[in-house]
Amino acid sequence: MCEHCGCRGVEPIAQLMDEHLALLDVGGEIRRHLDTGDRRGAWQLLARLAHDLGHHVDREERGLFRALKDQGDFGDAVAELEGEHADFDEALSDLGLEDGDLEARVEELLDHLSVHIDKENLGIFPVAVVTLGATGWDRIAAVHSEVVGSA
Repeated sequence: MCEHCGCRGVEPIAQLMDEHLALLDVGGEIRRHLDTGDRRGAWQLLARLAHDLGHHVDREERGLFRALKDQGDFGDAVAELEGEHADFDEALSDLGLEDGDLEARVEELLDHLSVHIDKENLGIFPVAVVTLGATGWDRIAAVHSEVVGSA
């Protein structure tokens, strides 16, 4: 996890990075369950991952990503990340507890999630810290307040 760029000094980015850590932790728990043959335990954690990821993606897309797009910056990078968000949703929705290849598919999904998180933590987050203007940060703060207030 990047700590040298100053992103953690910006509260909305720090919150998103903390959510990333929590998602990776759940992924590690899922892997441990699958490694011991506990599909049901892994399945329960996959439901938690899907829920937490959905909440996180909503905040990112309506806040940070929307602010970057509204400012006219980094549209291609944001579109790629949003496409990956849709891929995660689809991959999670397509899983079944009795799938013969469940372990392999979950492993692939978790590997993809880890790479995706690195793209955000090491790419779009530092860029946003440097380039977003006041209007963008106001949008992000509003989304984070709204979601926190409704949770």
